Amino acid sequence: MSAKTILFGTLTLIMFLSCDKKTSKVAIPTPQKVAYGADSLQLSEEVYFDKVLGALVGSAIGDAMGASTEMWYRKDIQLKYGFITGLTPAVRERSPEGTWSNNLFAGATTDDTRWKYLTVKYLSENHGRLNGENFAKFIADYYRSVAKSLSNKDLLTNPDVLDNKIEKIDWIKEWARVALAKEENNDAYQQALNRFYGGEMSCAGQLYTPMFGLISKTAEEAYDLGYKHAIFDLGYAKDISALVAAMTQMAMRTENIDSILNTATFVDPYGYQDSRLVRRIPYSVADASIKKVLAIKDRVITDSLLTQEALLYRMPKGFPGTQEDWMRQEMAYQFLEENEKSIPFHAGEIWQILVTALEYGQGNFEKTLLFIINYGRDNDTVGAVAGMILGAKEGYKKLPSPWKETILKVNKENMGLDLEAMALEMVSSEKK
Repeated sequence: MSAKTILFGTLTLIMFLSCDKKTSKVAIPTPQKVAYGADSLQLSEEVYFDKVLGALVGSAIGDAMGASTEMWYRKDIQLKYGFITGLTPAVRERSPEGTWSNNLFAGATTDDTRWKYLTVKYLSENHGRLNGENFAKFIADYYRSVAKSLSNKDLLTNPDVLDNKIEKIDWIKEWARVALAKEENNDAYQQALNRFYGGEMSCAGQLYTPMFGLISKTAEEAYDLGYKHAIFDLGYAKDISALVAAMTQMAMRTENIDSILNTATFVDPYGYQDSRLVRRIPYSVADASIKKVLAIKDRVITDSLLTQEALLYRMPKGFPGTQEDWMRQEMAYQFLEENEKSIPFHAGEIWQILVTALEYGQGNFEKTLLFIINYGRDNDTVGAVAGMILGAKEGYKKLPSPWKETILKVNKENMGLDLEAMALEMVSSEKK
């Protein structure tokens, strides 16, 4: 049958149907979208402050726990530390993205916590005016202030000051290039964005977007704010950055880890699930990860298999569980290794480790964080995101001691970051 014949037949059918006067008046209703956790979040001032502080401290705990082994392979972690069960000294060279000093005490944090500090200042200065344009201006202005400090007269008499100045500007310059371009025009912005950290799909937004979950009343509002502020993200990384904001908001209202994880299923205001052919990539990744963990936990472990695996995978010193527990954790780690991306801070990899760990730990703060940190890769960033979500769920009072006390002390006295003051500033800003 020729193409002309098919076209003629189709047009004839359309004309016939349009002329038919006996059309049915029955209309089947279309499903209506309902907000996930539709009730507007209402917390007492005391509970709200406890959850905000818990989120900030929880994030800093995850960041600090990974600071000493960031980007390590898990077998190397086992060789030096066995199984990490708490905060370890940040024995590492100073770097722009890492610690800004060599070999710091346990509890020291990296750029993941610095981004929380910057975001608190942005929220305070732009209350009621939160959007991508104002965020870009805020980052650009911060860069300008750091750049101007290079002309400080102290540099003329103290060369060591230059190291600190250069390190700060090295840290923010990739971000500033994008922010400055966004102030200019769309073409310049797109060019700078596609060059950001080599043009790879980085986890940039996840360093700060969970913070929007702390100030939102609904998961959809948190998603929208996160998405609009993910100005450094490419492709589905924007969806992920928005989702971790929505998950944090859900953690403010519920202790049910399944409800928090289901955010990736039910919160989709921009319609990613309707994408042709691929559907919603973060949902597919999360769904596969959750199913894998459930299958691992459901697997029957025989004595003979335990003996076999014990020879291949020796349980690391300090692991707080049985040989069977370790075998299951190894299975989860092997699953993640099968899906490693080209760079450890790829948004998709961060997301997969996060969801796998949250499901594996079933909302338990300590178990989830230890899973993440001992896996390695970009463990301080994954730890910081998970720590914020679970810290918002638990609140500061329920976070494990002495981790929380150490984090508050070291960050205030050594890092210059007063997490309690940051939480108070956020709560006070929201009251305006």
